[in-house]
Formats: sequence, structure tokens, C-alpha cells
Amino acid sequence: MVIYSFSWSFQSGWNAAVHFRWCPLELLPFSPAVPPPPVPPSLVAARSPASAMARSAPRLISVFPSPQELGASLAQLVVQRATQCGADAGGPRGRFFLGVSGGSLVGLLAQELPRAAASEGPAAPDRWTLGFCDERLVGFADPESTYGQYRTHLLSKLPIPESQVITINPTLSVEAAAADYAEKLREAFQGDSIPVFDLLILGIGPDGHTCSLFPDHPLLQEKEKIVAPINNSPKPPPQRVTLTLPVLNAARMVVFVATGESKAAVLKRILEGEEENPLPAALVQPHTGKLYWFLDEPAAKLLSVPFEKHSIL
Repeated sequence: MVIYSFSWSFQSGWNAAVHFRWCPLELLPFSPAVPPPPVPPSLVAARSPASAMARSAPRLISVFPSPQELGASLAQLVVQRATQCGADAGGPRGRFFLGVSGGSLVGLLAQELPRAAASEGPAAPDRWTLGFCDERLVGFADPESTYGQYRTHLLSKLPIPESQVITINPTLSVEAAAADYAEKLREAFQGDSIPVFDLLILGIGPDGHTCSLFPDHPLLQEKEKIVAPINNSPKPPPQRVTLTLPVLNAARMVVFVATGESKAAVLKRILEGEEENPLPAALVQPHTGKLYWFLDEPAAKLLSVPFEKHSIL
């Protein structure tokens, strides 16, 4: 199998440059053996809507023909990241801390991740700890429950020990549920004042929200809490708990996943705009970690910034 990768960029003035290159699967930008080529800092600073912030995380944008190819590459990235962390078994952590979001990501991961993880052996997920980037305050049997959806569609096929899956307690009030979830995270991330996930997989809404952090919401200013309650979510159900920006920006790697034409306009704003009041997803700028965007072609249709385009032939 060969992966063909094409990238292009439009420079200032009337000049345009088009570059073509191919690479085998093991040399995809997220391969641990070959560090991804960073977007030039000057271009990131010029294009990023968070450029007014203290610093912008280098980013890599990858575009796939369809959600199926995207999902396969995302699963491969998860397993590669887990393998890297497992190789550090003699270090202070020796575990793989993964945080996931809900929505369409559940289906993408459920379809591809068990197969990818099996390639590392049946015991590989034993070292995984799974958390959730946000959660709706509903019972786990409710279709709106992020954990409930993962339990049904993914965890039945991926043998992560139940004791290493960190969930909210939906029987508590939203404030108590957020405090309880924060305490569970502190217990799992012993020694970290702010939990440092090895990989966070985030979605994005057409309004630019991520996790349960919505545009112009006071939670965007939260600096102290690692988990916050929300009583008035613009998107139902109204009561939720969410990781805060300090946790998102402490991660070692963050991957945004967006598919479908409905995301095209907001992605152009986030990845190319310079807005005085950036959208929540644009505020995710890992301090020392890596930032990736995995998009399908409809979602990326309006972008003019450089990106890697992958086709599985």
C-alpha cells in the first residue's frame, strides 16, 4: 500500500507554489520514527486566530478523502502514541493517558481502533487510562451519554480495564459531578497539579465550540479549575462537565477531528482568521505539545493555508 501526499501553499502576491511528494504508510507525519515537518512559525503566527496570544503551537493539518481514511489514520496515531508511552514503562508514568470526545468520534474510533490496537498484542490496552474531555449529566444508558456510547460501541471491543476508565458520577448535581471528576483525575495523574494527557482527541462544532466550551462563555476565562460544571449549555442537554483550557493546553498531543461540509466555514475562521475574540477551538494551543488537525475533504474545502493531503490507493 502506498500513501500519496500532496501539499501546496499560496504565498504573497501572484506567485503560487505546488509541491508533490509520496510517502509510505509508516512515514505519515505522525510516525514516531519521523518527526512531522512543522508549519513555518512565521506562517503560523500570521494565520492563526490565536496569534495575539503569548505563543501559538506549531500545527499540522492533514486532509483525507473521507471519514473512513481519516478514522484509520487516527486509530494508527492512537496506537503509535500508546506504544511510545509504553516504551517508557521504566519512567515516572509508564502508562498511556488518552482523553476522547463524543459525537461522530465514537463511530470513527469504534470502527478502527480495536483492529489497530490488536496489532500491538492483546495486552496493549492494559496500560491505557481513558478519560472524557466532556460529558453530559445524564445516565449512562441515555443515548446522550458520551461514556455510554463508548461503552456500547468501543469498550466492548477494546480491553481497557474498567478501573482505568475515568467517568463522571451522573447521580450527583452538576457542580458535585465536576468536583468528583476532577478528584478522580488527580488520583489518576498522581504528581500532576494539572493532568497531562498523552493524547487528547477533540471535536469541533459548527459554532467553533470544543468539549463543552462555547463561544463567549465565561468558562473560557477559567484558569484555576481543571474540570468545570456548565448549567446553561447552548447545546442540549444543558448540564455538563468539561475539561478546561488549562488541561487542554497542558496535553502532550492534541488532535482535532472534523468531517463534513458543515465544518468548512468555521475551520477557515479558526485556521486562517485573526479574530480579536477567538473561537474556543482556536484557544487550544498546547504549551509544549503538538497540535494536529485531521479533516476530510468536505471540511477542508475552503482552506487556502498549507496542508498535507493523503490518499490511500
